[in-house]
Amino acid sequence: MVLFNLFRSPKRFFSKEDNHRIVHAIREAESRTSGEVRVYVESRCRFVDPLERAAEIFFGLKMQNTDHRNGVLVYVALKDHQLAVFGDEGIHLKVGHEFWQEEVKKMISHFNRENYASGISTIVEDIGNALKTHFPFERNDKNELPDEIVFGR
Repeated sequence: MVLFNLFRSPKRFFSKEDNHRIVHAIREAESRTSGEVRVYVESRCRFVDPLERAAEIFFGLKMQNTDHRNGVLVYVALKDHQLAVFGDEGIHLKVGHEFWQEEVKKMISHFNRENYASGISTIVEDIGNALKTHFPFERNDKNELPDEIVFGR
């Protein structure tokens, strides 16, 4: 199954409009919750299991340092056609493993139709809704992590 077209550089994977759409989805999702969402895109996954790579990136970006342990990383490896979603313990305990699996399936469905930015934006919106349900925005909440897409190698 092919999930992605192959591009020379991950930074060229998204048009300016697609990049803006994804960042906007992150900001909208986070405006309704104390949770944090990040998107990480790279060419190759250094692990057999993309979830292990997502966990490595999650902890490397210090996403576990949010006040409520409710950060979520959406991970995509372009050339290796792999993706994963990694949620910190606070949100994972609330939504469970099945939620993450369903979100990955939705993203794959979008990717199979070559709707990459749409797939990522949709999953970010869904994650935002789950975060809002379990960690609603409070008056003193602050944006604990940057909203921009992180591009690896």
